[in-house]
Amino acid sequence: MNNDAFSMPTEPWFVITVIALTLWSAVWKGFALWRSARDDSKVWFILLLILNTLGILDIVYLFAISPMRKKLRASA
Repeated sequence: MNNDAFSMPTEPWFVITVIALTLWSAVWKGFALWRSARDDSKVWFILLLILNTLGILDIVYLFAISPMRKKLRASA
């Protein structure tokens, strides 16, 4: 039986891409989790913690949702 179908690619470009995407995602996730905790947004904290979207949801939260929530709190 050939195990090549289940082996991880070891080409340098693949390894570098995986490392870069992991670091990208970890940085954005860290900022988003920190901000959602400071904003006392438990639902967003749980969503950001569970979902892994390569930083997309994290960036949306940081630049769209969090500022919107701050404006709503300031006007209330």
